[in-house]
Amino acid sequence: MKIRALTLGLVSAATLAAVLPQAASAQGLRPSGAAQAPRLSPSVTLPAATAGGRATTRSADFIVAVVNSEPITNNDVQIRLERVRAQMAAQGAAQPPESLLSKEVLERLVMEKIQMQNAKEMGLKVDDYAVSQAVKSVAQQNKIAEEDMYRRLAQDGISKEQFRDELRSQMLVQRLREREVDSRVKVSETDIDQYLSEQRSASSAAPAASAEINLGHILIAVPEGASAETVEAQKVKADKVVVEIRGGKDFFETARASSDAADAKQGGLMGLRPADRYPELFVNATQKTAVGSVVGPIRSPAGFHILKVVDRSLSGVPSVAVQSHVRHILLRMGAKLSEKEAAQRLEDYRRRIESGQATFESLAREYSQDGSAQNGGDLGWAGAGRYVPEFEQVVESLQPGQISQPLLSRFGMHLIQLLDRREVKLSQREQREMIRDVVREKKLEEAYGNWMQEARSRAYVEFREPPQ
Repeated sequence: MKIRALTLGLVSAATLAAVLPQAASAQGLRPSGAAQAPRLSPSVTLPAATAGGRATTRSADFIVAVVNSEPITNNDVQIRLERVRAQMAAQGAAQPPESLLSKEVLERLVMEKIQMQNAKEMGLKVDDYAVSQAVKSVAQQNKIAEEDMYRRLAQDGISKEQFRDELRSQMLVQRLREREVDSRVKVSETDIDQYLSEQRSASSAAPAASAEINLGHILIAVPEGASAETVEAQKVKADKVVVEIRGGKDFFETARASSDAADAKQGGLMGLRPADRYPELFVNATQKTAVGSVVGPIRSPAGFHILKVVDRSLSGVPSVAVQSHVRHILLRMGAKLSEKEAAQRLEDYRRRIESGQATFESLAREYSQDGSAQNGGDLGWAGAGRYVPEFEQVVESLQPGQISQPLLSRFGMHLIQLLDRREVKLSQREQREMIRDVVREKKLEEAYGNWMQEARSRAYVEFREPPQ
């Protein structure tokens, strides 16, 4: 089993999150026009340290590049190469020529070195508490205890210290991008109108190709090689789930509680995408089904699937969305309050709320350092993309009424409570805001690429030939 985590090795710039204006009145909430940034929580496979799962012993080493007086060695390149090869093999990807891959890996190491140097010059830091919280997030995503995770990483040649250092580096680079790039990107109403015009043109030219659907998905898994009795028991379970949903039970809450699929925490929502990006089995089962209808159970080698047609679109913009009603308490760190102390205070608030000694609203009004404090921390109803990524991930994991553990975000330390969820039809304004998110994400990647080129051009980089 490979532990899933963010990795700097040949990962696209999209793994870095977008920043929000600090003046937002509700600091857990994404201001209008901010993009749905990728999650801070680890989401790509961290490959083995070497192809054989153990660090390779090398008797000799030499410098292959110097970046502003800091060296990159041949061993650095070889270790990264082995990890990239292992990741590509795990994904079934074709291996490029050795010379091309080595060149790409070296250039990536150069860019990482430049970013780390820039972050250090700006005084950016990631303390131990933030790293520990990121580690917990990795373990939770992999549904494994932290110690078991470290043990499995060690089997792949990755020590606990190395793993924490890599997470720290990635978080540091993310904070660098937030400061230097993302706040510069703006999306105008003209940009949105242009996007809509392009989508309409594409729909007219090829309506079938541009049609998109959003499906809700519940999987009742059947283990490989299961007996006939096990298969029948899982089918009975799936049939019961369908009956409950058609009897009025909420599909998305049912998915969170009962689905064995990876998208269960998102209420089974698979997202608005072209039909050809869905399994053919799902498309065939739902192509003549009205929006809002539920079909299934449908049998596949994985088990029994229950599907809900959440939305259909010809412009890439959903007309229906699931919204969450959230409130929070925010504490900001500074010279008088460390991250650890802020987390301890929020833990105490959580204990007092759950024991009935205080209410969430009263503690938010008294202690929260956010514009929502006067409303008892109430952030109102919001759909996907309205919160910063690290905040939104926690919201998605909560059940109505549940209170989170303290969460560290770019704004401070939060205590979050999910009040309720609902499915709503989006207004034209809300649809335009979703388009704003899409357009801004494209602009962010372009701006980040330009910034990286500028940083590269300013750096002194010397490549060296291997010794003869």
